[in-house]
Amino acid sequence: MYINKAMVYGNLTRDPEMRSLPSGVQVCSFSLATNRVYNDRDGKRQENTDYHNIVVFGRQAETSAQYLKKGSSTFVEGRMQTRSWDKDGQKQYRTEIVADRVQFGPRPGGGEGGGAPTGGAKENPQDADQKGGGSAPEYPDEDINPEDIPF
Repeated sequence: MYINKAMVYGNLTRDPEMRSLPSGVQVCSFSLATNRVYNDRDGKRQENTDYHNIVVFGRQAETSAQYLKKGSSTFVEGRMQTRSWDKDGQKQYRTEIVADRVQFGPRPGGGEGGGAPTGGAKENPQDADQKGGGSAPEYPDEDINPEDIPF
């Protein structure tokens, strides 16, 4: 049995590039940087950065190109693949991760759906509750009759 599995979590080093194959399949490619922190023989803290080429196909390629940008945190799970081609008589190689799954990390500014409001004035907490932005769920004022529950 053979295993070819890659899992990386890092930050995009550039904006994703989207293109289409002649068959019409969408392809998105980007690069992730991962950091490794360790202590060397002398006990000094060292940091090493690795760069990974990522390729995504199909619907995930479209959503990756739409929502990811340079600096975004992302978890990628897939398989390693090395391609080769001839360029000016020289054999060229590129090792990349062909993604099976792409998960977007937390967005800068905190939370889901964007950061702080764009207006200059601060929002009234009561207004936030009325807009559904409060932390407690809203329940109807009338009582629920157990006879109305369909199960």
